[in-house]
Amino acid sequence: MAEREAGQAAGRGPGRRPRPWSWSWRGRGRVLVCAAVLLACLLAFHGAVPDALPGRPGSLLETFLPWLGLVVPVLAALALPRRSAAAGLAVLLPAAAWTALFGGHLLPGDDRAPGLLAVQHNVSDENPDPAGTARALAATGADLLALEELTSAAEPVYAAVLAPQYPYHAVAGTVGVWSKHPLADVRPVDIRPAGVGEDWNRGLRATARTPQGEVAVYVAHLPSVRLSTAHGFGSVRRDESAALLGAVLAAEPTDPLILLGDLNSTVDDRGLDPVTSRMDPLSRDFAFSWPASLPLARIDQVMTRSATVTRIRSLPATGSDHLPVAAHITWPARGRGR
Repeated sequence: MAEREAGQAAGRGPGRRPRPWSWSWRGRGRVLVCAAVLLACLLAFHGAVPDALPGRPGSLLETFLPWLGLVVPVLAALALPRRSAAAGLAVLLPAAAWTALFGGHLLPGDDRAPGLLAVQHNVSDENPDPAGTARALAATGADLLALEELTSAAEPVYAAVLAPQYPYHAVAGTVGVWSKHPLADVRPVDIRPAGVGEDWNRGLRATARTPQGEVAVYVAHLPSVRLSTAHGFGSVRRDESAALLGAVLAAEPTDPLILLGDLNSTVDDRGLDPVTSRMDPLSRDFAFSWPASLPLARIDQVMTRSATVTRIRSLPATGSDHLPVAAHITWPARGRGR
């Protein structure tokens, strides 16, 4: 009995007191404090990460920026058993930074106001069931459908299946738009980066005459990026194509304007700045669209100018490696020129 009491008094055995919380960041919580501060800095100041280095680390970080939030609960779980008050407080920094950036994405969007429903989908040039994909898109009831990676063999299939609900459509190269409303002023848009052949056509512009007024509609498919251990984040051609698209949008006189496309970029990636800087504030939704088997990022975009995307969401998988995304868009009932 005496030995047991002595052991308890010394802090050993089942009756020992819990270790007190420590405010010192130099002791058991030092590594966690440093990790939390670094994470908060990456979230809050991701634009400071250089992109001129090999592998373009800035763009790579921004592509998957929302997923840094998963590190926060890990740090909190590690701080708790160490009873480090300094580490626990430090974890609040990245939590606050993530909430400021992405907290609004967790709020429900508003699709109750009258407006237009647009669906964007890279249908994949390897899609084994284009007819099934077309039926799934038609079932959305969208006013506008923007499709990329249309092949010469699959395009007539989409046209035939969608024709009853979408009597108006236009195709340029491998991109197309289907509409419930008349289309006018249809023309291709040249967004070819240097060194790409003339048969590479991935841009389209049209005017949709909707009940709310005329709206300029752009469909674009920017070049793919390449991620490898040897070269990192290869986005040179995508960035060049984004700059060309941004210049076209800046010169477009018609408002409202809707841009739909597989931009091979998230809205946080600075490589897309030439485009996003020409558009209105973006919808605060995740709506991850790629890859369809385990969506990690939204590289399929719906953006507007002089209009508002009130909600954007991903839709069920089709035969593509991308998920479709649907956006509810509102604007004043009468379009205006610039």
